[in-house]
Amino acid sequence: MLSNEQIQHYKQQGFLVLDRLIDTDMLSKLKQQASTIVEKWVDDSQSPVFTTKDNDRSGDDYFLQSAEEIRCFFEEEAFDENGQLVQQRSLCINKIGHALHAIDPVFEAFSHQSIFGNIAAKLGIQQAQVRQSMYIFKQPHIGGEVNWHQDASFFFTQPQSVMTFWLAIEDATLNNGCLWVEPAGHLGPLRERFNLEGTTTKMESLHNMPWPSLDKGQPVEVKAGSLVVFHGSLPHYSAPNRSAYSRQAYTLHVTDGRCHYSSKNWLQANTLTLRGFDLSLTD
Repeated sequence: MLSNEQIQHYKQQGFLVLDRLIDTDMLSKLKQQASTIVEKWVDDSQSPVFTTKDNDRSGDDYFLQSAEEIRCFFEEEAFDENGQLVQQRSLCINKIGHALHAIDPVFEAFSHQSIFGNIAAKLGIQQAQVRQSMYIFKQPHIGGEVNWHQDASFFFTQPQSVMTFWLAIEDATLNNGCLWVEPAGHLGPLRERFNLEGTTTKMESLHNMPWPSLDKGQPVEVKAGSLVVFHGSLPHYSAPNRSAYSRQAYTLHVTDGRCHYSSKNWLQANTLTLRGFDLSLTD
């Protein structure tokens, strides 16, 4: 599945791009299922909005209980000053999270495939545990900015083990808000931890190293079906989407069962059974 050169690139740069790994038929199936979930979702008037500008989720039961549910979140700019949606509701959803991989039959079947298991094993995860899944829309005109961050801040293990699988459902370009990464940035320190105590969350500062500027970042423009795999300590970012086209993606966050998963992490497996990936015997 992976060459020695690809494995070395991941180790040295902290990320790897596998071009057009997933075929268009499967992408269409995932895209349709996400659309169906949004269509059937009943907004309970909480108007849940997702933003990375303020990571305080204290008392936000809708978010905190989504760890083992399937819930929709609006874009930060989805509502005007009168509280009305600025465009069609289906074009105002930021993401679906966070247990698609465990609950929805279409995403569950897709998420645990051996193709992902073989990649994880080649890159060093021996006991894969899929912790979280998100379907991200990055909507046209109002797709929100995602600030520089490291996924290990939210999935803290000792030693660090979280790995992100980021699948482009649609082409991701500079125009519609593609990922940016800091090459080799995973070799630096973890800057912060997102902790939960009761219903209170806190972003704990661990290191004062500044986040990279864009001139030190690298845009990751990829075609639909491409998979970006990156290290949990790799700083990454995406700009707002002001184009007329969405930038849909599906992500999985995976930890290694050999490592200690912190009880302070906001996302815990309390009612759902942790599963890993299937493995191909022929790989």
